[in-house]
Amino acid sequence: MKKIFLVVFAFFNFVLAQNTGTIKGIVKDSNSGTPLFGANIFLEKTSYGQTTDINGNFEFKNVPEGNYVLQVRYIGYAEYKDSIIVTKNKTITLSVELNAEVIEGESIIITGQALGQKQAINQQFMADQNAASALSRLPGVSLMQGENVDRLKKPDWNTEEYGSILENDFKSVLMSPLSTFSLDVDNASYSNVRRFIMDNRLPYKDAIRTEEMINYFDYDYEEPDGDHPLKANIEYADCPWNKDTKLIHIGIKAKVLEKQNEIPQNLVFLIDVSGSMSDDNKLPLLKKSFKLLVEQLDEKDKISIVVYAGNAGLVLPSTPGNEKSKILEVLERLESGGSTAGGAGIQLAYKVAAENFIKEGNNRVILATDGDFNVGISSTSELVDFVGKKKDEGIFITVLGFGMGNYKDDRLQEIADRGNGNHAYIDNILEAKKVLVNEINSTLFTIAKDVKLQIEFNPAKIKEYRLIGYENRLLNDEDFVDDTKDAGEVGYGHTVTAIYEVKPGKAASDKSFSELKYQEYKLRDDASDSDEILTVKFRYKKPDGNKSIEFSEVLDKDAEKFEDASDNLKFASAVAQFALLLRDSKHKGTANFNDIISTAKEAKGKDEYGYRAEFIQLVERAQLLKQTDEKK
Repeated sequence: MKKIFLVVFAFFNFVLAQNTGTIKGIVKDSNSGTPLFGANIFLEKTSYGQTTDINGNFEFKNVPEGNYVLQVRYIGYAEYKDSIIVTKNKTITLSVELNAEVIEGESIIITGQALGQKQAINQQFMADQNAASALSRLPGVSLMQGENVDRLKKPDWNTEEYGSILENDFKSVLMSPLSTFSLDVDNASYSNVRRFIMDNRLPYKDAIRTEEMINYFDYDYEEPDGDHPLKANIEYADCPWNKDTKLIHIGIKAKVLEKQNEIPQNLVFLIDVSGSMSDDNKLPLLKKSFKLLVEQLDEKDKISIVVYAGNAGLVLPSTPGNEKSKILEVLERLESGGSTAGGAGIQLAYKVAAENFIKEGNNRVILATDGDFNVGISSTSELVDFVGKKKDEGIFITVLGFGMGNYKDDRLQEIADRGNGNHAYIDNILEAKKVLVNEINSTLFTIAKDVKLQIEFNPAKIKEYRLIGYENRLLNDEDFVDDTKDAGEVGYGHTVTAIYEVKPGKAASDKSFSELKYQEYKLRDDASDSDEILTVKFRYKKPDGNKSIEFSEVLDKDAEKFEDASDNLKFASAVAQFALLLRDSKHKGTANFNDIISTAKEAKGKDEYGYRAEFIQLVERAQLLKQTDEKK
C-alpha cells in the first residue's frame, strides 16, 4: 500500500511539474550595478517568497502557470513591482534594478571621492564577500553562505552584553494605584534589532526594549501651546491582541526649536580608536557618521576631538564649526589600534568640555564606541558615577554605539541615562543621518530634564494595569516628588510614547487579594461617580534648573474601538506587538505578524523619511526568519 501511495504521489508531482515554470533573476543597484544581498522577493497573493543570495540571485521553481506580480523590497530603496506571465516548462530570467530612495545629503565625501551612501556600503560588502569567496577556496578554509571576510579576522564567538529585562506584569489598582517611571527617549534597541534581522537572525530577547522600539518613530501629536514645553496627548481604545483588555496611549510632544533660535554648541567628540573598532561597521562608519554632523555646524559652534585607545589624547582643540576642512582632516586620519582606556578618555573629554563651556549653550560629550572598555575606569558603576556628577555641572552626554560581536548595549545605555543624555545605535549610514541630521535638535538639544510621569488609576474604572516596556525606567512612587532623583531628558521637537494595557472594570478588594490584618483597601465614595479614568502627572526641570515643575492631564472618556483610534495609537500598537512577538512575551495574546503588517500599512501616514515603510519590511523579513526557524 505504501509503495502504491509513493508511486501515485510521485506521478502527481510529475504531472504538476509539467504545468509549471521557473522564475529566476538578479537584483542590483541601478546606479552601480552592485548585486544586492538580502533583498526580499515575493509573488503577490502567493506563498512564494525568499531573499537574494550574496550574488543578488533568486529563483522560484515549479511555479504554476498564470499571471503574477513580482514584488522586490530592500531597505533604503524604492519598492519594485512587475507583472509576469508564467508558462509551462519555460524559465523567465529577470534583471531587477532598484533605485535608491532620494534623501537630502545623499552623497558624502569619503577619502576625497563622492560616493552614494548605499552604493559605497554595497561595494564594500561585495568586496568583503569576494575576498571571503576567494579565501574559501584555500585548503582548510570553509565559509557558510552569507558569511563575510570579517569572520576570518576574529574568533567566532560573541561577547555582546545586554541587561536582563523582567517584563512588566499586571498590577492591581487597589494594591498599587500609582505607576511611576522616568520618560525614555532612547531608541538604540530598534536599530540594534534591525541589525540582527538584516543579518538574517532573530535578536536576543533582552536586546528588545519595547519602549525604545516604539519611540524610534515620530508621531503626529499636538504641540504644546501653553507655559510648559511638553504637552500630553492621551487616547483610550480597544487592545488589538487581547479582547479583554484596553490600551491607554500617552503621547508627549516637546516644543519645536525654531531655526533662528538655535543654541550654540560646545561639542566634544570622544572617539574609541582601540583595536576592537577596526571593523568596517565601527570606526570607518563612525567617521562617516560624524562627518554628517560636522556639516550641520556653523561659526557659533565649537568642536573638539578626544580619542582613546591605550592612552587618551586631544587630537583637535576646540575649533569653530565653520572650519570644516580642518575638522574633517582630523577625522579622516583616525586609525584603530591598541587596548581601550575608555575611562581616561571620558575624563579628558569632560575636562575639555568644561574648559570651553558656553554658558547659554549646549555643552555635550558625544561618545562613540562599541563599549568594550577594559583599561582605566572600566567598571560600569565607576563610569556611571563619574558622568552622573558631571551632568550637575551642565555637561550632558550622547552615546552612540557601533558594531557587533562585542557590543556592550547595557553599559552604554546606563552611561547615557545617568549623564542626562541619550543612547542610539548606528548600524548604517542612513541611521547616522537620522540621528545626527534629521533629528539633530531632539538628539542634541535638551528642552526638559529629569522628566517623570506618575499615573493614578481610578479603581472604579480600571481593575489592573500593565506598563508596556520601561522596565529599566521604573521609579518608586516617592521618587516622583524627589528632585534629587535622576530621570529622563527630552529634546526639542521630540515625541515620546508610553502605552498601558489595562483591564477595565471596578476593582473589588474582597476578590483581588487576600484580606490584610492592619489595613484595608477600598474605593472612595466619589470614585464611582466620576467619569475620570486616570490622571497623568508630569514633573520636569528646565535644562539649567534644579527645581521641578509639575502639571497634570486627566482622561475622562470611554474607550473607542481600535479601528476608530488615531494612526498614532495604531502604529505604536503595531510596534509594541512586534516587540511582544520577538520577546515571545506571555502577554502577546493573539498578536501575529500579518496583523502587525496590515495595521502598520494602514497607519503609516505621511512617513517623510520612510522609517515606517522600513518597519513594515523588517516585520516581513522577521516573519520569514521565524517561519524558517520553526521548520528546523
